[in-house]
Amino acid sequence: MSPSVAIVILNYNGSNYLQRFLPPVLASTYANKRVVVADNASIDDSIEVLQKEFPSVELITLDKNYGFAEGYNQALKQVTADYYVLLNSDVEVTPAWIEPIIELMESDSKIATCQPKILFYYEQHLFEYAGAAGGWIDHLGYPFSRGRVFDVCETDTGQYNNTAPIFWASGAAMFIRSEIFHEAGGFDGFFFAHMEEIDLCWRIQLMGYNIMCVPSSVVYHIGGGTLPKGNTRKVFLNFRNNLIMLGKNLPWNEKIWKFPLRIFLDALFAWKSLLSGFSESFIAVFKAHLAVFKWCISCKSNNKYTRVPMKKMQGVYRGSLIWQHFIKKKTRFSEIVKKNF
Repeated sequence: MSPSVAIVILNYNGSNYLQRFLPPVLASTYANKRVVVADNASIDDSIEVLQKEFPSVELITLDKNYGFAEGYNQALKQVTADYYVLLNSDVEVTPAWIEPIIELMESDSKIATCQPKILFYYEQHLFEYAGAAGGWIDHLGYPFSRGRVFDVCETDTGQYNNTAPIFWASGAAMFIRSEIFHEAGGFDGFFFAHMEEIDLCWRIQLMGYNIMCVPSSVVYHIGGGTLPKGNTRKVFLNFRNNLIMLGKNLPWNEKIWKFPLRIFLDALFAWKSLLSGFSESFIAVFKAHLAVFKWCISCKSNNKYTRVPMKKMQGVYRGSLIWQHFIKKKTRFSEIVKKNF
């Protein structure tokens, strides 16, 4: 019998997405699957829509909005399966999107996490921001993807259609072995949202497992449904969580110089935002840095694994993404990473 797969969708006030995107999920051709919606205390009609229109979907109701990270932690305590598929509510799947990933993971027990190729729902020739064809990171901790560098998303011409090791798998459509999710401690609930999947994948690599992208599986993501681009809360979470992720996972000999350098580079961004008339972003970065200092004092880390140099990990670009993109004006992943794409 094929391994069991639980597709778990975390929902918050997304009844319109459930009505639009649950039918393709239910029509997925993989046989041994179950579909679960974990509701993060929605105040719209999500529960009524599920009960009336999708009675076959299992429902978990959470007592408050825990955010993405802790919401999944709470929900997955109640779900048993060989594999979890963490799927955003604003993702449209294709019929056979599950099979190629499960086939690969079944062939190699060291592969703990995978993602499909993620394209933009509204312009399906473009890669989507949240993961594209697999997540990478530079040596200072700036994430990017095969197909997306900062805010520039490439046209998909098949250039990243090879199955390849990556640093992080997108939380928009993440396949993960259930036992590895729990052994790693799940997501860091303190993150609330943003960067939590990169932090988890970093810990999984420290455990000795691999992360892969399988582009023969394709999904389409709207993106920005919960916190739209430019939202000051999103700016705060991105900057705070990225620095905390570095603080948790870097070895001390790298942390001691990378952490202050990142603070400096973040400050440059903040001042540039202020001088460009975006005072809200300036304030958000300042608040993020204050939160990071408070976190450092409280030492809220759940990383129990031995840190290793970033250069020994898969999906790490050893140069500076900032330099390549903003100084040398490179906008394509393949212009920056010359190998392994």
